[in-house]
Amino acid sequence: MGPCLEPSKRTKQESRGNVAAAYLALLADRGVDYLFGNAGTDFAPMIEAYSQAAQTGVAVPQPILATHENLAVTMAHGYGMISRRIPAVMVHVSVGTANMVCAALNAARENVAILLTAGRSPLTEGGLLGARDGYIHWAQEMYDQAGMIREIVKWDYELRNPEQLTTVVDRALAIAATEPRGPVYLSLPREVIAAPAAQPEGPSPSRLPPAASASPDAAAIAAAARLLAQAARPLIVTANAGRDTAAFAALTRFVERFAIPVVQHRPRYLSLPSSHPMNLGFDPARLVPTADLIVVLEADVPWIPSRAAPGADCKVIQCGLDPLFARYPIRGFPCDLAITGSTVAIISALSAALEDSVDSESVARRRRTVKDERDVLRASWQRALEAGARNTPLDPAWVSHCIDRAKDPNSIVINEYTLFLEHCSFESADLYFGSSSASGLGWGAGAALGAKLARRQSEVIAVLGDGAYMFCNPAAAHHASALHGLPVLFVVMNNAMWGAVQRSTFGMYPDGLASKSNAPPFVGLGKLPAFETICEAAGGYGERVEDPAALPGALQRALSVVRNEGRQALLNVICGPGGTA
Repeated sequence: MGPCLEPSKRTKQESRGNVAAAYLALLADRGVDYLFGNAGTDFAPMIEAYSQAAQTGVAVPQPILATHENLAVTMAHGYGMISRRIPAVMVHVSVGTANMVCAALNAARENVAILLTAGRSPLTEGGLLGARDGYIHWAQEMYDQAGMIREIVKWDYELRNPEQLTTVVDRALAIAATEPRGPVYLSLPREVIAAPAAQPEGPSPSRLPPAASASPDAAAIAAAARLLAQAARPLIVTANAGRDTAAFAALTRFVERFAIPVVQHRPRYLSLPSSHPMNLGFDPARLVPTADLIVVLEADVPWIPSRAAPGADCKVIQCGLDPLFARYPIRGFPCDLAITGSTVAIISALSAALEDSVDSESVARRRRTVKDERDVLRASWQRALEAGARNTPLDPAWVSHCIDRAKDPNSIVINEYTLFLEHCSFESADLYFGSSSASGLGWGAGAALGAKLARRQSEVIAVLGDGAYMFCNPAAAHHASALHGLPVLFVVMNNAMWGAVQRSTFGMYPDGLASKSNAPPFVGLGKLPAFETICEAAGGYGERVEDPAALPGALQRALSVVRNEGRQALLNVICGPGGTA
């Protein structure tokens, strides 16, 4: 381990490889296909291990360079979100960990399993291979490097010696993959991963698999079925049930069979087809006050209490893998019954329980009522679209409609706040992905690149607000698209403002001085760069769009570049304040 080994011993140990080499081989054996990373001085043993693997042919995760830690994690997020496999990320010690905290919180809130790792400043000041040899190694060390991310991840640890490598990696992956899934964090001191690999290597397959999900309690299911059978105006509110593609199909069948309307509030995964007759849109405020039973299904915020609330006699059933969202410090939505389990298991059990007690006349009556409500809703959407079709700057409703018309039916769309689902339809699971409920900006561009990596045959469109685009580290994102051959269309709805900040301010102070100001502070984003030229600088296609009539043609030109030339493209679409960025 030290620098004074006899030549014969050094040769023998070098041929066996270091702990970094054993670590990479173990990750590959456990099904980790990609390691996203932004390197620092702590990466030296990893880089040597990769070079050794290239010569020996040992399988290791493919390295994916991302020149900012936020981008590395958002790319891993997008890849894991689509593939359901666990990617690995490695960043540079404390400072790299700090840069990835925002993206890690997004992944945690959306239950995306990622093995987050970071180097650690060398433990020793001399005497060992990997000991401190640069001036940064003193200032970068922290008393508790993992402390800054511990509240976010499901588990954290520091690799302490070569002998524990297999146990540490297998435990990390098992915890990450156990529902509710989420990121874990492992720090890797430089001397430890530079040390000779311990023998023997870990068994394959792993003896530490993920834990099986809990089955829904039979008594709770029976109670829920009784409430559903008695309800005249039941409502399902969901945001993330579609994270499981089987749940998309299960919920689609269930609500059609029993005529139960669904509202998807701030969905990150769509949970039933846009055209489904039970789909009553995305605003719970219209329906929550009149419901007599609400089933909250994988939804952390089923409604905004200050805008709408259930009636005093309305029963509320909270369902999901973590129905009470135990990691949220405060969440006071009413809950008369909580059911723990996967969406598929809960829906299947409820369906079986309801078959013998459902009133066919009540179902038929609800079906007619929901149809009338859906007709009214769709008419209101159409009026909004027609009103905005010729607006200059462009109306986000019109932009969303044009994207709907231009995209392939199987396109993947990544939405960081700005796409209006009322005007853009999706008929299958795993085609639409919305930004995290944590709302850590800068997610969408990297997630789109990761999605493209996971499903290279699919067309990927990222719809971003101007602020979200600037947060995504644009130069790094466009570089990654070109470097890794990941052609994506980026549509930036550019309203030159923090729209959410303005809406929040005006909502709290509708008659305040800020609402009367032409330029309230911290809202306007003046003198923005020409976003399209940033994409062009990385070899992509860029175009600015200011005329609503020109948008369909611009989308076709940009998509032609992506589809036919394999290059990325960006449309800088100048929008009005209707955007949500």
